[in-house]
Amino acid sequence: MSVKKIVLLIGLFVVVLTSFRLLWIQHHQLPDHPHAERGVVDLSDWKFEGQRPITLDGEWEFFPHEFITSSSKEIESNTYITVPGDWKKQLNSKDSKAAYGYGTYRLKIRLPDTKEELFGIQMKQATSASQIFIDGELISGQNHVVKSNSNASAERGPYKALFHNEADEIELVVHVSNYDLPFFGGIMDSVKIGTAASVIKEHHTSTTLQLIVAIMFLLHSLYAIFIYFAGKLKHQKEVLYFGFLLLLSGISNLIDDDVVLQLPLSIEWSNKLLLLILISVLLVMVKFVKHLYHLEKKSDQYISILYGLLLAAMILTPFHYYFYLIIGLALFYGAGNYYLFKHTIHAVRAGNPSFLFILLFITSYTSNIIWGFGIKFGFSDIPYYPFDFVVMVLAIALLLLNRHIHVVKLNEYQTKELLRADQQKDDFLTNTSHELRNPLHGIINITHTVLTDKNERLSPKNRDNLELLLRIGKQLTFTLNDLIDSTRLSDNSVQLNKEAVNIHNVVSATVDMVGFLKNGKPITLQSKIPESFPEVNADENRVIQILFNLLQNAVKFTDAGTITVCATHNEKEATISVQDTGKGMSNEFQKTIFKRYIQKESGATSSGGVGIGLTICKQLVELQGGTISVESSLENGATFSFTLPLTKSEERPCIPSKAVQVLKSTEYLDPYPILEDSNVVKPHILVVDDVWVNLQVLKSLLQENYTVSVASSGKQALELMEDHGFDLMIIDVMMPNMSGYELTRIVRERFSISELPIVLLTARSKPEDIITGFLSGANDYVAKPMDALSLQARVRALTNLRLAVKEQNRMEAAWLQAQIKPHFLFNTLNTIASLGEVDPERMVKLLNEFGNYLRKSFSVQNTQDLIPLSNELELIKSYLYIEQVRFGDRLQIEWNIDSLDNHQIPPLSIQTIVENAVAHGVMKQISGGTILISIANLEHQFEVMIKDDGIGMNADQLNNLGKETSSGEQGIGLKNTNRRLKKLFGTKLEITSAEGKGTTVKFRVPYKSSRNIE
Repeated sequence: MSVKKIVLLIGLFVVVLTSFRLLWIQHHQLPDHPHAERGVVDLSDWKFEGQRPITLDGEWEFFPHEFITSSSKEIESNTYITVPGDWKKQLNSKDSKAAYGYGTYRLKIRLPDTKEELFGIQMKQATSASQIFIDGELISGQNHVVKSNSNASAERGPYKALFHNEADEIELVVHVSNYDLPFFGGIMDSVKIGTAASVIKEHHTSTTLQLIVAIMFLLHSLYAIFIYFAGKLKHQKEVLYFGFLLLLSGISNLIDDDVVLQLPLSIEWSNKLLLLILISVLLVMVKFVKHLYHLEKKSDQYISILYGLLLAAMILTPFHYYFYLIIGLALFYGAGNYYLFKHTIHAVRAGNPSFLFILLFITSYTSNIIWGFGIKFGFSDIPYYPFDFVVMVLAIALLLLNRHIHVVKLNEYQTKELLRADQQKDDFLTNTSHELRNPLHGIINITHTVLTDKNERLSPKNRDNLELLLRIGKQLTFTLNDLIDSTRLSDNSVQLNKEAVNIHNVVSATVDMVGFLKNGKPITLQSKIPESFPEVNADENRVIQILFNLLQNAVKFTDAGTITVCATHNEKEATISVQDTGKGMSNEFQKTIFKRYIQKESGATSSGGVGIGLTICKQLVELQGGTISVESSLENGATFSFTLPLTKSEERPCIPSKAVQVLKSTEYLDPYPILEDSNVVKPHILVVDDVWVNLQVLKSLLQENYTVSVASSGKQALELMEDHGFDLMIIDVMMPNMSGYELTRIVRERFSISELPIVLLTARSKPEDIITGFLSGANDYVAKPMDALSLQARVRALTNLRLAVKEQNRMEAAWLQAQIKPHFLFNTLNTIASLGEVDPERMVKLLNEFGNYLRKSFSVQNTQDLIPLSNELELIKSYLYIEQVRFGDRLQIEWNIDSLDNHQIPPLSIQTIVENAVAHGVMKQISGGTILISIANLEHQFEVMIKDDGIGMNADQLNNLGKETSSGEQGIGLKNTNRRLKKLFGTKLEITSAEGKGTTVKFRVPYKSSRNIE
C-alpha cells in the first residue's frame, strides 16, 4: 500500500472520528434559553419537564474577597462576572498571573410557579473549593472553602445539589476559593439547573460511560499481563507493553473528566499525576510499537530521554511554572506521534495489512488527546465522549481477531504439515523396514538352503549355529514387522483373523523361540499354563506377537532370575501375565510406558530398541477386545498382564496351528515333492529384480528343481522373453524405470494367466498394493521376507498349472490333427478309386500325396510350439494337390515363396488358413477361384499371406470371426492360430475381406531358428 493511500485512509478515519464527535456535540447542544443579566435570570416561562438541564450562563454578581450569605441579601454588588470564566481580573490581584483568592457568586433565579417541585444544581468545576447556598441555606459543596492557602487533600470533578422550589424566585449563592491552581480560578464551567431527575440522569449517564470504558481497558490490560507472565512470553514484550498501555489508559479514564476514582491527593498532585499518566501512555505506546515491529534497540532512545527529562521537570517544577513546560510537552507528543506513525506506516507498506488496526488505534488516541487538551483549555465544552476510547479498543479487538484468524489458519496449515510429516515419518519407517527386510530375507533363505541341502555335510556345531542364525533372523523379522505394524495400526488397516487359540501351545512355542535372546544371562524362562487352559478367541499370530514383545522386554531388563508366563480366567476372559525379576520401573515411568518411542533409561544410556513394542502390544490387545496393564516397583521386577476373551462353549476346540509348529521347529517339510523323473524337463523360471543379492538368493533357492534365468530390469526381462519360453515369472514390484506392475501388464498382453503365471515379490503388502498387483495380472503376491517353504509351494503350484495348460494346448493341437473330416477322407478315397479305372498313374501319385498328408498331419512334431516351415509347406502342398484332383480347374493355386533359411512356424498355422480359403472361400462359388500363398522375407521377420478371390465376408461376419466367444468350424482353427501367434511372438492374424471380392489373411513371424521353446 502506498503512502498516499495510507495518508488518505488516515484522513478519512479522522474525518469519521471528528464527525462522530460533532454529532455528539450536536446531540448535547441545548436549546435557546434565557441567560443571566446583571445577576438575574428569568426562567418563569421555561418548561423543565422532559428537558435536559440548562445552563445559568451570563452575568452574575461577584463579591471578591467576601463570603456573603442570605443575611446580606439586600447588599448590591457593583461587580459582575461572566460565568463560566476566569476571575483573575475581578480579584484585582497584585499578581495578574495568579488566580489565587476567594469570593462569592450570586444569581437570582425566577422559576415557574410550580410549588414543591424538586430541582437540582450541577456544578462541574469550580476551582478549587466551593459551597452552594439556596436562599441562605447550604445545600452542597466540594472541599473546604478557605480564605488562605491550604495543602489538604481535595476532591475534583462535578457534583450536584438538590432543592425544593418553595417560591417563584430563589437566590443562588456560591462561595468559591482557590489556592491550588495558579493558572485560573473561579467557576470555569457552566452551572446547570433542571429537574432533580434530569440532573441525576445526566450525571449518572456520564459517570457510567466513563466507568464502562475504564473497565474495558482494565480487563484487557489484566488479560494481556496475565498472558505474558502465565504464558512465559518473555520474547514477546509487546504483550506486556500492551497490557501497561491499557492499564494506564484505564486509570486515566477513572481520574479524569467526571473523576470516578477520587484519590487522597491535593489538587496540584492530582493534576500532576494525570499529566504524568498521559505522557506515560505515549511512551508505552512507543515501546509497544517498537517490540511489535521488532525495531532496533536504540530506535526509541531519544523519545525515552525526552520522557525522562519531562518527567523530572514535572515532578520538580513548582506548579505555577507549569505553563513553561508546554513547549517540552508539545515536543514530546510530536516526537512520539511521529515515531508511531512512521513505523506503523512503514509496517503497513511492508506488506502487513493487519497493522492498519494499530494505525487506527494511534490515530484515535491522538484525536482524543487533542480534543482533551482543547476541553481542558476551554476551547470546547461537551459531556464525556467515550467513542474514541471505544474505537481504540475496537481497533485492538479487530487486530486480535485478525491475528486469531491468521493463527487458526497457520495452525490448520501446520497441523496438515505435521500430519504430512508424521505420515512421511511412518512411510520412512515402513520403507526402511522393507529395505532392511530384503537383505534379511536373503540371509534367512540362504541359511535355510544350506540347512536343507542334502549334499551339504555340516558338523553338529555348524548346524546348530546355522539354526541359531535362522532363528535370530526370524527374531529380526518380528522387530521389522513391529515397525510396519505400528504404521498399520496408526492407519487402522490391521485385519484380525480371530479363531479359537490354545494359549498353552502358543505360550510354550513363544517361550522356546525367545530362549536364544538370553545371550548367556542366567535366566530361566518357564510357562505355568496348563494344557487344560480354556481357549481364547483371538488372532493367533497377533497373540504370538504380543507375547514375543513382552518376553523380549522382560529378557532385556532382567540380568538374572526367572521369567514366568502364567494365566488365570473367569467366565468371560483370560488374563495372561508375564512376570520377571528384573530392574522394575518407577511409578512415573509406568504412566508413559505404553506410549510410542518411550524407552526406559538404563544408566547413562537407553536400553536400545525403538520403543514401539509395548505400544503395539497395547494396540493389538485392545483391538482384540482386551486390556493391558503393568505392575512394578524399582528393583522388584515387573508384571505385564493382558486380557483376551474366552471362546464360547459352542465354538470348535482349538488345535495347534501351523504358525505354532513353525515357531517350535526349524524343520521344513515340502508338501509338493518333486517326482524323480529323468525324462521330465525342468520348468524354466525367470526371476526379475534390480537387487543382485535378491536374484542370487532366489536362484540358489530354486535352481535345484528348476531352470532359473535372471534379469535385472523389466527391459532385460522382455528381451529374454523374445529368445526363451518361460513357465513362470517372479517379478519384484519396486524396480526403477519399469515397475513390476507395468512389466506384468505388458506380459499379460501376450500371455494369459494360465499360459505364463506371474508371482509378484515385494516388501509392500498393504491391501491396496495387493489389489493393484492382481489387477495388473499377477497370479500370486508374496511379501518379503518370504518364507522359503511358502515360496517353494507357490512356485510348485503355479508351474504345475503351467504344465497342465501346456499339456492342454498339446491336446488341442492333437485335436486339430484329428479334425480331418470323414467326408474329406471318403471323397479322397472315392477319387482314388475312380482314378484306378481311368488313370492309374495319377492314382499312384494321389495315393503318395494322401499318405504324405496323413503322415504330416499326425506327426509328433505338431505337439511342439514350433516346427520347420518346410514341413508345414509339404503338408499344405499335399492337401492342395488332393483338392485340385477333386475340383479340377475350379481350384487354382499360385505360389510366391522366397528362400527359406530354416524358418520356424507354429504347426498347422498355415494349414488351417488354407483349408478355410478352400472350403469357405473359393469352393463356395460355382466357378471356383484362385488361392495365392505368399511367404516373403522382410528385414527382421518373414510374412505369410494367404489370399483368395472367393465369396468373402461382410463386416458382421468379420467381427464375429474376431470374437473369442465365436463358434463354428470356420472360427476354431483361426482363433487357435491367432492365440498361439500372440503368445509366442506377440503378433496376430490380419484379416481383410469384402463380400464377393475374397479374403486375405496374413501374419508375420520373427526369425527364430534358434529359439528354445519347451
